[in-house]
Amino acid sequence: MPDETAKARRGLHLGEIGGLLAYVRPWRGRFALALAALTVSMIFGLMFPLLVGHLVDAAVPSVAPPPDGWKPDINTVALLLVGTLAIQAVLTFFYSYAFNFVGENAVARLRRRLYETLIGLPMKFFGEHRVGELTSRLSSDLALVCDTLTGTIPQALRQTVMLLGGVIAIMATSPRLSLVMVSTFPVLLLVAVFVGRKVRRVSRAAQDRLAESATIVEETLQGIANVKAFANETYEARRYGAGVEAYLETILSSARRRAGLVAFIILGIFGSIILVLWYGARLMQAGQLTHGQLTRFTLYTLFVGGAVSSFAEVFSQLQRTLGANERVLELLAEKPEPLATTSAEAAPAQRLRGAVDFADVSFRYPSRPDLPVLRGFSLRAAPGEKIALIGPSGAGKSTVVALLLRFYEPDTGALLLDGKNARDLPLDVVRGNMAIVPQEVMLFGGSIRENIAYGRPGASEADIRAAAERAHCHEFIARFPEGYDTLVGERGVKLSGGQRQRLAIARALLRDPAVLILDEATSSLDSESEALIQAALATLLAGRTALIIAHRLATVRQCDRICVLENGVITETGTHAELMAAPSGTYRRLAELQFAPG
Repeated sequence: MPDETAKARRGLHLGEIGGLLAYVRPWRGRFALALAALTVSMIFGLMFPLLVGHLVDAAVPSVAPPPDGWKPDINTVALLLVGTLAIQAVLTFFYSYAFNFVGENAVARLRRRLYETLIGLPMKFFGEHRVGELTSRLSSDLALVCDTLTGTIPQALRQTVMLLGGVIAIMATSPRLSLVMVSTFPVLLLVAVFVGRKVRRVSRAAQDRLAESATIVEETLQGIANVKAFANETYEARRYGAGVEAYLETILSSARRRAGLVAFIILGIFGSIILVLWYGARLMQAGQLTHGQLTRFTLYTLFVGGAVSSFAEVFSQLQRTLGANERVLELLAEKPEPLATTSAEAAPAQRLRGAVDFADVSFRYPSRPDLPVLRGFSLRAAPGEKIALIGPSGAGKSTVVALLLRFYEPDTGALLLDGKNARDLPLDVVRGNMAIVPQEVMLFGGSIRENIAYGRPGASEADIRAAAERAHCHEFIARFPEGYDTLVGERGVKLSGGQRQRLAIARALLRDPAVLILDEATSSLDSESEALIQAALATLLAGRTALIIAHRLATVRQCDRICVLENGVITETGTHAELMAAPSGTYRRLAELQFAPG
């Protein structure tokens, strides 16, 4: 991490607090009104000790009149006290609700912005970050920011007004006593700043430990079938327990520092009050201070002491929040993919004919720069041509798909679409003209209708049903009591593998792409379902370019061309008949193994 960043994180800077307040800019008018109401409310609150002092002076006979020359009767002072409390209560309700309104709206807007940023980041980013870490940023980190905007910052403003007003009031009441009390403040503030810096560093580390624990939960629950199949519940429990212990140790370290800071502040504040009371009693004994003045001064001292002591907690909370906000800002600073503003519900801005040309492409994944995946890979598909890509695992077939969808860019060479470099086409045009049915189908936890319509949000009921019929899903959907409203469960767990696969095909067909990618699309289908899909694809893929990746060669025999990919290069190409006619070759060997009797 750069030294400049490290230096910037050592203390609490006004610019960082201003960064938090920038979130409320769209509601600055309401925020300003809330701030004004808070200030007026605190002014009325500061009148309380003044009136109580007059109440004491009115009750105690005094030869000399009060210094301000005003000596009301007891009933008048009591009515004024009730009036100030009533006004303060109304103002408190207004500014409390206003601060919460602004804070919650600001964080909701920030959540949307962060989520939009996350889903707009390139695949390279998701290859380097774990899902649990990212969800922790959206949940726990933003929860801290929310608490600060709705509670901590208003509290800091309130206590600031109380502190400044209280100091002015006590200096007006007795300058000599004020010097005694105020002289203790610098030491308290220096300790608060010193300990607060340590709290911030520890709190940042605690957020890291919490994110790691959340990652373990995310991974375990997503792969719960594997956990149970391998009877690894105890192992996962220990792994999560270790993460929780690391978080607990870090957060308790932060709690010890915060507790020590609060204890020191309380000791310093009440020690100052005892000193002030002792000195004030001597002044009153000497006739230099009235009963009311001492009472007023003592109450103002309590106000000021309470404000100073609360600053320790406010400061600590701000340090924790700024640590979390740094994480949020780091994500927001990530460079998103250059997507256009075309709505996902609209047709792509430009319809492609479907010509695909990989021209001498070489590629290595950013996370594995020492391992070349494609080496001078070249493949040309004419519009409407069906090309099968086969080969052993790790040959680079899925990488070809990732490059075609522009999840990554080639290191060397070029991907051409309709004769144009794909880099020169907007991403929404490239992906809007493509659809993929992956080997591992990902369904969302909504209804069957919503999952099919994901291929084209806003599609009509008739279009959804037509796509389902073409993918031969309508038959099993109609057997469900809720039909298309049937909930598929998280990740589609309520459906069989074959049903999920056919829903994914229906989703791709609804999109009506120029280029269709089938990545082991029939691998989970039974023989009957596979025959139905193959019959439908012969008609549905007419006039549409298709790239079909398969290990089961029966699914690619009717393709216009079959390409064998090995070690990142194409070693064989031709139709099924041509490749089988060759005296030797990988395709013929695989075909003989798969098609041999028994």
